[in-house]
Amino acid sequence: MQPDVSFVIAAYNAESTLDRAISSAIAQRDVTVEIIVVDDRSRDRTLEVAHSYPKDLVKVVALPDNRGPGGARNAGLDLARGRWVAVLDSDDAVLPDRLAAMIARAEKAGAEIAVDNVQVVREDGTPEDTMFPAEYIETLGEITLADYIAGNLVFESRFNLGYLKPIFQRRFLDENRLRYDEKLRIGEDYILLASALAKGGRCVVEPTTGYIYHIRTGSISRVLELHHVEAMASADAAFAATHTMDDRAMAAFARRRRSLRKAASFLSLVQHIKARAPLKAIGTALRDPAAVRHMSMPIAVRLRRVAAQFAVGAGR
Repeated sequence: MQPDVSFVIAAYNAESTLDRAISSAIAQRDVTVEIIVVDDRSRDRTLEVAHSYPKDLVKVVALPDNRGPGGARNAGLDLARGRWVAVLDSDDAVLPDRLAAMIARAEKAGAEIAVDNVQVVREDGTPEDTMFPAEYIETLGEITLADYIAGNLVFESRFNLGYLKPIFQRRFLDENRLRYDEKLRIGEDYILLASALAKGGRCVVEPTTGYIYHIRTGSISRVLELHHVEAMASADAAFAATHTMDDRAMAAFARRRRSLRKAASFLSLVQHIKARAPLKAIGTALRDPAAVRHMSMPIAVRLRRVAAQFAVGAGR
């Protein structure tokens, strides 16, 4: 019998959190689930934790080589049999009624995608506010491609929609050959959902909170580096060459492209400051002063101090 939902859990060195993720998937109410754990060549006991569950309850895939989050998720998606697929990060969890509520809302609207609100939990286990204010997410209703791109301006979006955790109709993903971009280590979620919307998928919003996002020090999603932004810019260029966008989406895409450029300039500036390379830092700032104005004041203050030090040195 076909399950309602396939949970795909990509796991890398997740021995301390994987049990929580699997247990929350098993605990889903009013839906049938299959759980696929893909071990991305972990160096700890992740594979052992996954194999501790009965094989008929949790399918385990051990990748021979590390493929990154996108590659591991793709391996899981290729095996999924459910009507819907839900990606669950190995250090996160879901509430028991999440999938039933999301599927019901999506199927009532005839949509291929659904998202909900996200509960943020600190590393010490203390809950923070939800990722999105309740009144904000309740007014969304449905997210278009233009909405989604506009909500993914790097360092600029009021609420970063890239943190949404969508579920997809599996048939829609397969028919449109939609998978994660394995070259991306940050932003792979954004490109997949944007591509699904560009292919005509409708994304409805379930206003309740069902996904539990656990903050973890050192998580790749919380450490943005220059090479990540450069890879995102390349992926965006490929997206624009592949998909057709309406005027609203094109305008949002242009704003996102500018935000990526400014983010790259800012991160390059930070690298130069850290490397004690004042000439390169000043050169970067002069080439793209908007990036400095756009970023936080402490960086601007640090840049002025570097420039002052350079001026003093030049006067000697």
